[in-house]
Amino acid sequence: MPIIEVKNLTKKFKDFVAVDDISFSIEKGEVFAFLGPNGAGKTTTIKMLTTLLKPTSGDIYFDGKNIEEYNKETRAGIGIVFQDPSLDDELTAYENMYFHAVLYGVTKIGRKDKITELLKFVDLWDRRDDLVKTFSGGMKRRLEIARGFLHEPKVLFLDEPTLGLDPQTRNVIWERVKKINKDKQMTVFLTTHYMVEAEQMADKIAIIDHGKIIAMGTVDELKKQTQTTSVEEAFLKLTGKQIRADEASSVDQMRNRRKMFTRR
Repeated sequence: MPIIEVKNLTKKFKDFVAVDDISFSIEKGEVFAFLGPNGAGKTTTIKMLTTLLKPTSGDIYFDGKNIEEYNKETRAGIGIVFQDPSLDDELTAYENMYFHAVLYGVTKIGRKDKITELLKFVDLWDRRDDLVKTFSGGMKRRLEIARGFLHEPKVLFLDEPTLGLDPQTRNVIWERVKKINKDKQMTVFLTTHYMVEAEQMADKIAIIDHGKIIAMGTVDELKKQTQTTSVEEAFLKLTGKQIRADEASSVDQMRNRRKMFTRR
């Protein structure tokens, strides 16, 4: 049974269709890359999968249960590393971890050991008592990922976790993710604009564009389907080379056009 199963998922904002009747499944322990240009529907899909946004139609099953009916259970079973920073800069690294552990019900007995283990895992133990506002971007990202692992979710969502980081930090982060995925059989759902990351990490890739999934398969299957030699070449062949507006801008532009017509 898949850990995540999506059936005919659609999300509309008035007359704008952000996600258009998509279906896919993710197996337990799989690293699943969800790729697409800006404005393709990635963020809207992630928000629906993580219960932050209600679908217009369609069904999402998490570990065999419909997330509409088992909302709290779904949230308890997922970890999220958002694209935008979500740490409290006025707290220390340890305090950020501690409050997340309390929020997600990590038992008091094992809480300290778990926090210690993960801060060491991401090489931040020596900075545990420093305020997060003193951290570099890479250190903050590592702390966010450690926090996402803290309650040992069944599925970890990584929304462009290495955006803006240097190659060394990106490599460290993916090494950590790969190890957790292997050791804990934790399913990983990731988005990234670095196609090499997807090619190196993913067991399966889905490419979404204009709200529809236009291709899905392993790295080798996508390259064979597009007669290309890399995921980046396959991605560009499928989606084109035109620069896109981001997803939020697409929705805002649609709303602004509607207001202009209403005034007329």
